[in-house]
Amino acid sequence: MEDWIILVFIVLLASLLQTSTGYGFSIVGTPFLLLIYPGHTAIQINIILSLCLSIFMIFKIGKEVDKPLLIRLIKGSIMGLVLGIFIYLYLDIQLLKIVVGGLILISTVLLILKLTIRQTKNRDFLAGGISGLLTTSIGVPGPPLLLYFSGVGTDKAILRSTTLAYYLFVYFISLFMQILFGGTSKEAWISSLVAVPSLFVGILLGQLLFKWISQKIFRLITYIILLFTGGYLLVTSL
Repeated sequence: MEDWIILVFIVLLASLLQTSTGYGFSIVGTPFLLLIYPGHTAIQINIILSLCLSIFMIFKIGKEVDKPLLIRLIKGSIMGLVLGIFIYLYLDIQLLKIVVGGLILISTVLLILKLTIRQTKNRDFLAGGISGLLTTSIGVPGPPLLLYFSGVGTDKAILRSTTLAYYLFVYFISLFMQILFGGTSKEAWISSLVAVPSLFVGILLGQLLFKWISQKIFRLITYIILLFTGGYLLVTSL
């Protein structure tokens, strides 16, 4: 019961952040879920709930999606999704967390120092590929997209809607591949069901908050999320 109370709080915070910024559910949810669940169970709970959130939200903000960009991200993610499932099944997750955490921290510092990135089609494909790899391996697709879109200065409304549409694809494929090759557990599905009410409360609160967030505050929240994620991945893997 205590674990469920913690689960509900984590999901409420993560879904609020996700719907108000377009990022945050996996970035916040997965690290904390790993504190109360075994690795594969925590990753699957995160993916199940993220998929529910994306399905619900896409009907509300789908008109804002940058469709050509979405297609490039999806195409780029396919190879990453395949590579990621092998990491999920066979490779040392701790090593991956160290590498990803370090790269996130270095990249975030560069962004804070006003590093800008020129958006190209090939870079869209690359961002999608890295994101796909991280989705099937550790259930966290957000950091590569967050870094890339912050660097190119993507408008917050387009960023939120396009990434949610992208998540709908990669989460569905990732969950399918994980169940197909690695199986699933009753605990993952029961815990996800318990957390659904808090997920929708977070969605409603996040939509209200989105209207009050300026582009400047949005960028600040982005940096905080990235620094937290990178630091947490490093600390918990050492």
